[in-house]
Amino acid sequence: MSTTLIRNGTVLTLEEGSTPQAVDILVEGDRIAAIGPNLEAGDDATVIDADGMIVMPGLVNAHIHTWQTGLRGLATDWTGTNYFRAMHAGLANFFTPDDIRIANQLGAINQINNGVTTMVDWHHNNPTPDHSDAAIDGLEDAGIRAVFLHGSAKPDPKPGQKHFSEVPMSQSEVVRLRKGRLSSDDALVTMGLAILGPQMSVEEVTLTDLRLAKEHDLVTSLHHSMAKMMAPEGYVAAAAEGLIDRRLNIVHGNELTDRDLDVLVGNGATFTVTAEIEMQICYGDLLSGRLHTRGVPFSIGTDIESAYAPDMLACTRISLQAERHLTSLRMKAETGERPHPIPLTVREALGWATIEGARAMRLEDRTGTLAVGKQADIILIRANDLNMSGAFDPHNAVVGFAHPGNVDTVMVAGKVHKQGGRMLRADIAALQDQLAASGQRIFRDFKARAATAEFA
Repeated sequence: MSTTLIRNGTVLTLEEGSTPQAVDILVEGDRIAAIGPNLEAGDDATVIDADGMIVMPGLVNAHIHTWQTGLRGLATDWTGTNYFRAMHAGLANFFTPDDIRIANQLGAINQINNGVTTMVDWHHNNPTPDHSDAAIDGLEDAGIRAVFLHGSAKPDPKPGQKHFSEVPMSQSEVVRLRKGRLSSDDALVTMGLAILGPQMSVEEVTLTDLRLAKEHDLVTSLHHSMAKMMAPEGYVAAAAEGLIDRRLNIVHGNELTDRDLDVLVGNGATFTVTAEIEMQICYGDLLSGRLHTRGVPFSIGTDIESAYAPDMLACTRISLQAERHLTSLRMKAETGERPHPIPLTVREALGWATIEGARAMRLEDRTGTLAVGKQADIILIRANDLNMSGAFDPHNAVVGFAHPGNVDTVMVAGKVHKQGGRMLRADIAALQDQLAASGQRIFRDFKARAATAEFA
């Protein structure tokens, strides 16, 4: 069993009520064995000197479509119309399993480089079992902790086919994965479902998918981005059948009715906000304010790789500032005064980016904070870099000033993947070439052959 001792850092455990501490962390195997001052380890232990660094839990990216990594920059100026017509009805149809593998592989490696130790891969481009297996291959090769949310492709129907909103998730494919390579809930890569839900599918499909999730005890996530729903009574019907509990995760939710939000909150559903894309695609005011008013925690994610950098440090800052703005405006409209004190804090935002993402995926017993017995998902951020030096508070330094270039060391389940600011694998340049070739070929085929090519 390998042993690693992290010394001399400023440790943010992010456990409730904790404060920054000058302590050491002892890692044995894949777990944290001790946290405290002046820890000792055997002569064969690896010692990491964290002097001048902030030591904290790895970030949790609670919502990302990693399969789009090879299409970076395509969607930066897109509206929702562009995205749904060009991406789902077009580009997605030109991905081979190899395209999916390299996108997931390099996308997950980049997440580690950015300080993310857990990612929720919302995978809705898997028209064949080979595509799903390739996506999982990519995640496993990267060495990241990941929840693979098995979804459904959304192409335009061909003559004689049903619209995707009328087609439930493939039971045989879910069983194949759940009984096969993703059967363990203790592995680094675990399984969940990414269903269409009441906005994008008819009620019977929504209920069928939720029953399947409950049968196999799978965390299940769905998008809810607009007011118009294909199944307006879907949440009420699901709750009446006992299909809504903490397994269900709602992404976006900006235009949920108060009734449906109360149903979801009352039955224990979790929520994920992706502020940057929600502002770009005009999804309405962020749900985070309504959740904060109700005292309901939420997680955050970067969403579509094709639009902007999947940088969880920037995501945390943007999510905090966007909701501060909206909440402050609401408070000023009610009282006539600018709010004081600040309505949302940096410490809350760090929770969104760590433990709340872990809770949403039922991983809080192993990651999201630093505690003895938890998995050693740990990052070190250089607080003495030019852009961070002199910061008065380490929490504020991370959220207000840090970027991926400040991430010195990343450990996932006790294994160091990045150290001294460099990823510890030699094949990244070759993988980058593969990714570029994949993306260019997909785009060429799309422009030459797709009925929706005008949208990109």
